[in-house]
Amino acid sequence: MCEITCDELGPAKVIQLYSPKEQLRAVVVVDNTALGPAIGGVRMSSRLTAEEVWRLARTMTLKNSIAGLPHGGAKAGIIADPASPGKERRFRVFARMIRNLTEYIPGPDMGCDETAMAWIHDEIGRSVGLPEEIGGLPLDKLGATGYGVAECAEVAASAAGLELKGARVAVQGFGSVGKAAARFLADKGAVLVAVADSQGTVHNPDGLDLPELVKVKKESGSIVKYSKGNILPTDAVIGIDCHILIPAATPDVIHEGNAETIKARLILQGANIPATTGAEQILHERGILVIPDFIANAGGVIMAAMEYAGKAEQEAFTAIRERIRNNTRLILEKMSTDQTLPRVAADALAQERVLRAMCYQDS
Repeated sequence: MCEITCDELGPAKVIQLYSPKEQLRAVVVVDNTALGPAIGGVRMSSRLTAEEVWRLARTMTLKNSIAGLPHGGAKAGIIADPASPGKERRFRVFARMIRNLTEYIPGPDMGCDETAMAWIHDEIGRSVGLPEEIGGLPLDKLGATGYGVAECAEVAASAAGLELKGARVAVQGFGSVGKAAARFLADKGAVLVAVADSQGTVHNPDGLDLPELVKVKKESGSIVKYSKGNILPTDAVIGIDCHILIPAATPDVIHEGNAETIKARLILQGANIPATTGAEQILHERGILVIPDFIANAGGVIMAAMEYAGKAEQEAFTAIRERIRNNTRLILEKMSTDQTLPRVAADALAQERVLRAMCYQDS
């Protein structure tokens, strides 16, 4: 059963799309547009639910708000295996079905990339995260989200009692975000000791060779073919002995059932909604600092908004660095002052701006 609830922020629209002829099932949630047209990714997965899309849409409202962007939040989900035939057709049909939903600007998310955004743009002239050949800033290729995670880490590390140089990092999910976060953190002196994908975890306490991992993943489809580490089950990455844990894949991978096993002192949420509310409470009580998704992983949507505004690549990276570092400091200060969870502090800051903007709308 789908559990979508409404509150003072939204959602404004929940739309189910279905085309039996095209074998397309999709959900679009426009959560709030008080700050401007809503930007949010299109996620493609056979396991998607309307509730997940709704939760992700709210995350985008908060993310765009606290990043100071002139955009509201939304999310879309195409319920299909991204590896199944007919992907381009599904995206093009999806685009035609949202043509008149002009308050929603699609962007890339799990299961799609800048090519999919090009298909959507070709159909309706409205998307972000486009290939550079047609004037876009390709978020995945540039590593925008991972770059933001690394900038967040540099600010948050000291609050967690860590030195970033030499810090051991474990990454759950070795897609575009996980790979980029690992690369930018390595540039800052951190050491990657564990990586997981859907087929398993690779662990080497002495450090993993990131370029070799990327090569193995590209050639074989999984990091488990990497030969210089111990192969463990996928879920084992959560309990790896490390300083920094980055969940960068699917929702709710950190939950009440495994929160007590976490050894990291700092968790940077590279994915959206990667931890349950109960798990975050447990981690807070254990003294583990958890930086919420819409703070840590806002790099992608900041770059998308810069693209939409016609800004250049360097301007986008500067905006990511400044805004994520500033917001990380803000929530750390507020959680300390209010003696509350990082997410509660971040929610309050993000919602304040949305609610102020809503005051100017015609009721």
